[in-house]
Amino acid sequence: MDNKKRKKEFRKILITGNEAIAEGALSAGCNFYAGYPITPQNELIAYMAKYMPDSGRVFIQAESELAAINMVFGASAAGARAMTSSSSPGISLKQEGISYIAGAQLPAVIVNIMRGGPGLGNIAPAQSDYFQATRGGGHGDYHTIVLAPACVQEAYDLAQASFELADKYRIPVMILGDGILGQMMEPIIACRKSPVANRNDKRLTISDKQKPWALSGCKGRKPNIIKSFALAEGALEQLNLKLQQKYKVIKNKEIRFEGLFLDDAKIVLVAYGTMARIAKSALSRLRLAGRKIGLIRPISLWPFPQKVFCPRNKKIKYLVIEMSYGQMLEDVQLAVNGKAQVEFLGRSGGGIPSEEEIIGKVRGIL
Repeated sequence: MDNKKRKKEFRKILITGNEAIAEGALSAGCNFYAGYPITPQNELIAYMAKYMPDSGRVFIQAESELAAINMVFGASAAGARAMTSSSSPGISLKQEGISYIAGAQLPAVIVNIMRGGPGLGNIAPAQSDYFQATRGGGHGDYHTIVLAPACVQEAYDLAQASFELADKYRIPVMILGDGILGQMMEPIIACRKSPVANRNDKRLTISDKQKPWALSGCKGRKPNIIKSFALAEGALEQLNLKLQQKYKVIKNKEIRFEGLFLDDAKIVLVAYGTMARIAKSALSRLRLAGRKIGLIRPISLWPFPQKVFCPRNKKIKYLVIEMSYGQMLEDVQLAVNGKAQVEFLGRSGGGIPSEEEIIGKVRGIL
């Protein structure tokens, strides 16, 4: 695309991470949102409340998190591009509904802007919902695709990608951010045409050809049935086997990560989301000092990019850095499978590992 055409189609705006996710969702054709306020993601719900009704889209501030996720279930079943958002304890309340959505093979986008825990915790940023997000979180053998943006631009881009992935695989997709990313402001390149300006946007209307399984009225065709309830002997096992085949395809095709200086690295930092930004700053300082340090930033937390951890030599070491006490650490250990040393640096409850702490830990390992 030449620069003149790009200028016509895109615009540069200053926006928060929460608002960028909302803007990306609207650009992707999200036409149903249900949520309930909770800090630190309130800018997202406020953005949707402001712009969705003006373009003929449905915005609902539900009476609870439980109500919101079940509204998403119903809207998705009817063919809508449906989304909800919350923060840690609110996402916990949605887990039963997320399991139902996965079991019914419905597409949906769920945003978690993480805060400190456990319990009600505080409103400071954390990354302690990793287990909940990547291990399903609710009951049953299911997965959600989990994407972790590290900047406001990526929050916008991954919001758009989430709806495409959700529809492609008929699966819930979770965007996993934190309070820093949600509330920080950065310039982004977004679609120049306002996603809320046109009530006749074709993306807001989903045809039966696009979603032949949807409950859109069955005049002229056989009725569709959407459910996750299977009592007949063997029926639920067959559903689970079908889901596992889908997950196998996703594991092979939808891995996303960023790798820096992996060819000569003796120590590889591993971090995601906001923590990866701090790790990158430490990496730059260490490289300037002549240290052979690399970085792996998983973008898809599920499926996890296991293959990139195959060490090129047995002397390589990994340093996992998290705003938690070692949740992604387990996935790195599984990926390495005992073939390389894995160290850890983490804080939680609103604590954030600093550049100095990372550099000090690396020097200690060296």
